[in-house]
Amino acid sequence: MEETKKLLGSVAISPEIIQEVKDSVKNISGFGEKIQTYISQSTTSLLDIILCGSIILDASDIHLEPQEGDARLRIRLDGVLQDVVFFDQKIYHSLLSRLKLLSKLKLNITDKPQDGRFTIELENLLIEIRTSSLPAEYGESVVMRILNPKNLIGLDSLGLRKDLYKIFEKEINKPNGMIIVTGPTGSGKTTTLYAFLMKIQNPEIKIITIEDPIEYHLKGISQTQVAPEKGYNFSEGLRSIVRQDPDVILVGEIRDLETSKIALQAALTGHLVLSTLHTNDAAGTIPRLVDLGVDPASIASGLKMAIAQRLVRKVCKKCSSKEKPTTKELSDIKKGLKNLPKEIELPDLDKIEVAKVNEKGCEGCNFTGYKGREGLYEAFLVDSEMEKFILKNPPVSEIRELAVKKGMVTMYQAGLIDVVLGDTTLDEVLRVVEEDEQKTDISAVGT
Repeated sequence: MEETKKLLGSVAISPEIIQEVKDSVKNISGFGEKIQTYISQSTTSLLDIILCGSIILDASDIHLEPQEGDARLRIRLDGVLQDVVFFDQKIYHSLLSRLKLLSKLKLNITDKPQDGRFTIELENLLIEIRTSSLPAEYGESVVMRILNPKNLIGLDSLGLRKDLYKIFEKEINKPNGMIIVTGPTGSGKTTTLYAFLMKIQNPEIKIITIEDPIEYHLKGISQTQVAPEKGYNFSEGLRSIVRQDPDVILVGEIRDLETSKIALQAALTGHLVLSTLHTNDAAGTIPRLVDLGVDPASIASGLKMAIAQRLVRKVCKKCSSKEKPTTKELSDIKKGLKNLPKEIELPDLDKIEVAKVNEKGCEGCNFTGYKGREGLYEAFLVDSEMEKFILKNPPVSEIRELAVKKGMVTMYQAGLIDVVLGDTTLDEVLRVVEEDEQKTDISAVGT
């Protein structure tokens, strides 16, 4: 019976294996050792250990990669990939077959990409695994995205600055208009949008989503998933959703002109529309929509707020230390935070101590020096001045300058604020965010 459940796309990991992994897997090294002890056992048990260990370590993705003589297993922790274990091709092929069966991928197709998913039952928690296979030089590379419901957090838990929290709360409670969250894959856009939905959800409004795929299931919200093979894409789904009398619509991603036009039209006709877009920063939202073919007049009147975000690793509280910044670090911090809006209070920069990572790390942070992540956000509102400016179809640099002039705190500045507060390091901020001086001379804005 258990084997049948596995083949149908559902895995119930036994309490014994869960406890065994909890007792022995405290870090990457322990995880690799535990996997090695199961190499000679059944493929089913081996995969259970890999899945359970990855979830317990809070990995976001599992990578199974064939190489010339062996195969490599890696997991992504706090946004960074780390090697776990290497094993021979025979084990890799066994795991690949099991994963294909679970994910309902075709076993006989090895030369084309495939996507699937399955569910893990772990201590009464249903965790979805999104599987992607891709033909590579030495076999099929497989990536499993772990969609753990415990990663769903409310607006109060996003770690927002007070000024940002007030802006977000005010805008998501408006009856209409479009809010777009931008950033690369894995930057936390979906988490932010779901936090918005959980904040505004109540029995008096109807919320409908269209996603590709549905990442997390939210109670009391109607969620639909696109099926391009059946002709049900974002634009078709959005047309149907508008006829369902919703108050709030979440569109997983704006990818084409038709979807963007329908979404903006909905925003102009009494609906609050939330969506995502792939751009580098908040200012890039407008040129990106124009590139898709949207009329600037529709953008100006429909868009209410653009947000961009990234995730930075937080220093490990157990093994990090604090010390005075170097002369260059202090100079960079002061330069970056020049002309910061007055409502943002910071300690005296000449007296601050910044976090220093222990390069050897500790067991609690998998010997990386970092543990956990937090968001860096930049956001601007489309007021009457910005509306008129958008109609001129300005370049991204000029939109950015106006947004900063009107009080936008950039992602780089947001990162520097976290450095000043001792949550992360300057190196980590620079790893994920460009220095603003490369794009806009902030010190000159408003002078």
